[in-house]
Amino acid sequence: MVKKLVLSLFAMLFVGICTSGLLYMHLIAWADRSAGTPGMEKLFTVSSGQGLKRTANALQEEGLVSDALRFTVLAKLEKKEKLLKAGEYFLATTMTPREILKQMVEGRVHLYRLTIPEGYNLAQIAAAVSAAGLESEKAFLDSARNTETAKGLGIEADSLEGYLFPDTYYFPRGLDSPTIIATMVKQFKAAFKPAWEQRAKSLGMTVHDIVTLASIIEKETGAPEERPLIASVFHNRLKKGMRLETDPTVIYGIPVFDGNIKRQHLEAYTPYNTYKIKGLPPGPIASPGALALEAALFPAQTDFLYFVSKKDGTHQFSTTIKEHNAAVRKYQLRKKKP
Repeated sequence: MVKKLVLSLFAMLFVGICTSGLLYMHLIAWADRSAGTPGMEKLFTVSSGQGLKRTANALQEEGLVSDALRFTVLAKLEKKEKLLKAGEYFLATTMTPREILKQMVEGRVHLYRLTIPEGYNLAQIAAAVSAAGLESEKAFLDSARNTETAKGLGIEADSLEGYLFPDTYYFPRGLDSPTIIATMVKQFKAAFKPAWEQRAKSLGMTVHDIVTLASIIEKETGAPEERPLIASVFHNRLKKGMRLETDPTVIYGIPVFDGNIKRQHLEAYTPYNTYKIKGLPPGPIASPGALALEAALFPAQTDFLYFVSKKDGTHQFSTTIKEHNAAVRKYQLRKKKP
């Protein structure tokens, strides 16, 4: 009797082991098989504190896995049920459950491309950040124009105008403005080499002066090769105590600019009207790129004091007011052909 009972127990155990083995083999086979039709891709969000069960159910509802229970069991067997990271994931129905699980455990979230061109000001950068779906314009501007935010990042300025380095960035959705801003400032500091700080001192200028001047050079430059020449004009004028008289600074000081600069704008006093103030304005008017910063630090050696647009992206440079006036008549005041 006892012998039969023992044999029965062994038989049940054997069947149980075989069944478990088969179930495990089926689970492994399922884990390495995609769920749906090739070509379907979806953005899938794992919220903070969402948990494995809710995540698995949502994956099944989206058609990314065929069985939420199996996905849950797979995660637990691999001891990854508490390792899923919150974020937005770009998933495809061609991915296997194991690949999806791995992506979430590693936190390989979807990144959004954000390109900031040279010469963008804070308002334009904020608009680009908003357009990329990363943060609202207001929230971004509130942080970027905050003096304490600037000082916290080691920037001695009233705002971060000029210090958000133009580049292409990749950010996950959900980051706050201070984090995005800190990344851009870090890129600026990486670009502004220690040797450049020493060069600024040798010119009798601060880093803030250089960034301010570089931002003006950036806005005035149409042809990249002219940056050092434009820089030379501004350096020469500063040395002689001449006003910079540059339109982009005037435009920056106009609260609402309609795209048409008028005489009244040139005659109105603002801290940025370089037709009225001497020296540099109080701060940058845009974010300069590395080449504009370099031009501000290492201008071409010329005697030029003036330049005027040829209306083809380049400029005519002059050393005397007489030459400059002749260039203005030639390129700006010439009559249109009938």
